[in-house]
Amino acid sequence: MKREEENSNGVDVGSNSKFPLSFWEVTAASTVVVGFLFGLLGVYLTMPASDYSFLKLPRNLEDLQILRDHLESYTSDYTAQVLVGYCMVYIFMQTFMIPGTVFMSLLAGSLFGVFRGVALVVFTATAGASSCYFLSKLIGRPIVFSIWPDKLKFFQAQVAKRKQGLLNYMLFLRLTPTLPNTFINFASPIVDVPYHIFFLATIIGLIPAAFVTVRAGLALGELQSVGDLYDFQSIATLFFIGVVSITPTLVRNKDS
Repeated sequence: MKREEENSNGVDVGSNSKFPLSFWEVTAASTVVVGFLFGLLGVYLTMPASDYSFLKLPRNLEDLQILRDHLESYTSDYTAQVLVGYCMVYIFMQTFMIPGTVFMSLLAGSLFGVFRGVALVVFTATAGASSCYFLSKLIGRPIVFSIWPDKLKFFQAQVAKRKQGLLNYMLFLRLTPTLPNTFINFASPIVDVPYHIFFLATIIGLIPAAFVTVRAGLALGELQSVGDLYDFQSIATLFFIGVVSITPTLVRNKDS
């Protein structure tokens, strides 16, 4: 049996840290993709006959406004289909780290209002992050090592150092842009963040940012760029909440 080596960041690596993926790993990932595609097809087939050429993942605010204008007329009459379709698309994007979920969050606010929009975004973002977490358990190790070696080293060291206050630290990461959420979702199982910690930090920590984005969706036509979402006050507030969340961990480490 080939002896596994330990890389410089403290994470054990071996054959499962290198490409190519095994047959079963590729099969598992492909099954997830096919499952999502069949689900979206089912939603599409239950919608009334119409021209759906406007349906595409928004890549800018102009695409998003066109999508919102068309979906508004369907949301009142086909609420269930729109909700299921929205959830599946958002979770799919989160699972496979597809950029653009910020536009989906804006769309939720524009179509469903602040409170229902925030609930929808937090639910789908948490479900998508969880799906990404478990997919990473299957195939994530070589991907993380290839794409984010430096971030992985930093994350591994921080998690190892904060075992006693890991929930506070994960909340801090979710509340602030210290590490990208995509990276956190995919790397957490690799550095042994327990799922219950990951889940609680995600569902709680995403609420403030979701509120900011969803509320901005109410005035979608007034936005000039995605950068308008996070002014200095919004970013400062998120950092303040993040610092408050991690303070107990810092105090505990100092006392020990």
